[in-house]
Amino acid sequence: MKEIQAILSERIRRASTVESFRFKPDEKIEFLPGQFLKLIFDQENRNNSDLNKFLSFSSAPGKEYFEVTKRISGSEFSQALVNLKIGDRILIKAPMGNCIFKDEYAKIGFLIGGIGITPVISILEYIVSKNLDTDICLLYSNRTEEDIAFKAQIDDWSQRNPNIKPVYAITDCVPKDKKCFSGIIDQQFLINNICELKQRIFFIFGSPGMVLAMKNVCFGIGCVGDMVKVENFIGY
Repeated sequence: MKEIQAILSERIRRASTVESFRFKPDEKIEFLPGQFLKLIFDQENRNNSDLNKFLSFSSAPGKEYFEVTKRISGSEFSQALVNLKIGDRILIKAPMGNCIFKDEYAKIGFLIGGIGITPVISILEYIVSKNLDTDICLLYSNRTEEDIAFKAQIDDWSQRNPNIKPVYAITDCVPKDKKCFSGIIDQQFLINNICELKQRIFFIFGSPGMVLAMKNVCFGIGCVGDMVKVENFIGY
């Protein structure tokens, strides 16, 4: 883990309130799919938790750039990120995190809420780029269809690779897209949409409340502790 300067090279809108930021680092960053970094806006006070925050990589390792993605809010950190211009420099600290994908995982399941999709994108892009035959079931919950970040990219990967099977759950309204389901991810939803449950490694990314609920769902269907990997998204 080290500190590296990086230059903002591109911004991409991913959903109504979600934006990706691509940076070219001064030197190559070695990270694993599923890991995260720290963006440091306040270099004078490294403990400034309002301006120095953690974000997951939302791109696969090995590229000339790295990407992070944020649901934009009115917070100081969000606004500092939004106010960056192409060519601006930022200090990052990376890599961090142990909730990672390994090539030997044959079957995996993702139980994801909202912006928790970001490390999943890093993992999926890595799997696609390596042409791995990993069997993947992705249950992805959002409040509305407009909140679904990276949907076009996920759908494209799933069309090209039948081993990638996304299921979208919408909690706050009835979705217009018939491919989206209305309701929450609970034990029955899991059973209905994921086969071979006890043979899978489950990754859970999202808010602390969502992560706890999904852990309980996994344990309720008989998953053992080391088959469930979690990352809480706090204060993002």
